[in-house]
Amino acid sequence: MIVTIDGPAGAGKSSVALKLAENLGFFFLDTGAMYRCVTLACMRAQVDLHDPAATLEIANCCQIDLARGSVALNRLDVTREIRNPAVAKSIKAIAENPEIRELMVQQQRRICTGQDCVTEGRDQGTVAFPNAECKIFLTATAEERARRRYQQLLDAGIDADFDEILIQQNQRDANDSNRLTGPLIAAPDAIVVATDGMSEQQVLDKLLEIVRSRRSGPSSQSVTK
Repeated sequence: MIVTIDGPAGAGKSSVALKLAENLGFFFLDTGAMYRCVTLACMRAQVDLHDPAATLEIANCCQIDLARGSVALNRLDVTREIRNPAVAKSIKAIAENPEIRELMVQQQRRICTGQDCVTEGRDQGTVAFPNAECKIFLTATAEERARRRYQQLLDAGIDADFDEILIQQNQRDANDSNRLTGPLIAAPDAIVVATDGMSEQQVLDKLLEIVRSRRSGPSSQSVTK
């Protein structure tokens, strides 16, 4: 079974998707980490991020390994480094490169072949896994998502500025929604979950309820809290 969780930046997809996978006994596929790894690799190589051919060449050389709570790039742990705001500022050109996106989608499909997966991103239910048995679109207001991201960075020991995070997030939302390749949209058959005012445990409980319902018999619905 494939469970896709899409939604805008800061919606809490990665943390709740990981816990959902753990509760279900599924593999967790963090697609955002894959794009961050490519971005980091390009930054390290000092290539022009707006040079599609150069960045694709770097992407083709990226060995990305995802494990519980860790991300490795070419066998080196980059779990913390890919979450640095500098990477977030630079990811736009990489995420909008259609050839890199196709490369990442191919890798995502290969990873999930033959196993139960929870996969999160922005185009998982629309592009990567259009036939997924359960599709969820997780969202929250812009201010709530920025607040969560701000606290996440502080908890990780990374200096952050709330206003800057909100500005970057709003710009990324606009970029993700309007790009031609893999735009941020909810799949027609996705269940929309708005998480304002909900704790992470409450969100997790809701997602578990949705997945278990889909396993016993799919039905399209919208959930708002």
